[in-house]
Amino acid sequence: MTITRRTLLGTSAAALATPALAQPRWPDRPIEIVVGFVAGGATDLDARAFATLLERRIGGSVVVVNRPGAGGEVALASVARSRPDGHMLATTNMPGLLTIPIERQAQFKLDDFAGVANLVTDPTAITVHEDSPYRSMADLLAAARARPEAVTYASPGVGTDDHLQLVLLQAQTGTSFTHVVFQGDPQLRTAVLGRQVDSMGLNLGPVTANREKLRTLAMAGTARSRFRPDVPTLTELGFPVEMASERGLVAPVGTPPAILARLREAAADIGRDPEFVRILEARFTEPRFEGGEAWFTRLRGLQEGYRTLWQRTPWSQR
Repeated sequence: MTITRRTLLGTSAAALATPALAQPRWPDRPIEIVVGFVAGGATDLDARAFATLLERRIGGSVVVVNRPGAGGEVALASVARSRPDGHMLATTNMPGLLTIPIERQAQFKLDDFAGVANLVTDPTAITVHEDSPYRSMADLLAAARARPEAVTYASPGVGTDDHLQLVLLQAQTGTSFTHVVFQGDPQLRTAVLGRQVDSMGLNLGPVTANREKLRTLAMAGTARSRFRPDVPTLTELGFPVEMASERGLVAPVGTPPAILARLREAAADIGRDPEFVRILEARFTEPRFEGGEAWFTRLRGLQEGYRTLWQRTPWSQR
């Protein structure tokens, strides 16, 4: 056999192609996005909108699975323990992604994940029934001072942004509310509308999307929302509390770099897609895309601040 230059080039090309051909097809089954709260809440709706657009970009099926419990820990732990092959993702909620491992022996930690992207920011708010005797934050705080522990405040879980809003507010005002936990937005609204609780901490987006018979007293954003310019910030009322839910997506650490890159590329495309932005804004939610690597760098920088807050004001029993 005569070996020519053409033969050598052809052989080299085939050798280079072999690893690519040997790569497993992805996705080769439905991708699951696991949500730590019940269906119908803001995190769930974000995930479902994202899943529809992700299907178009990767050419595979994407399903949303709800695993509520422990302020999102159940869902995050299940994904942290899953096989890192790009078929299992989790929604995240800040600050719970950082605070849950600080406040207890959690079944996950930040380093169990690789960031895909952050997609949303949604300030938390304090809301009552429209017929509540509490017409303002001043009324609510006055009642809590006069009758410690008698005024109830509901949230979706210990260590969530909605709960930490209360922790910081109590620390600044010397008040003491009774904290009541529900598993998601629909249950919180039902509890307030049914007069089971006096007030609730819930993000401004879902409150505004379902505002009938509700009055929002204040919100914890850095400035008034373009969606609710009628709602004052806690800071402007004299209580410098800023707290919001940042909602994003993570994959298990160890996900193959090529698959993680595809997920990040798709998330960047979706996060800036006018259709996705319109879906969020129709629910009075602010889009906030942040790429996975930059997002996780920022989150690691925030951890120490939450550890300091925990040492100063432990929130697990408040």
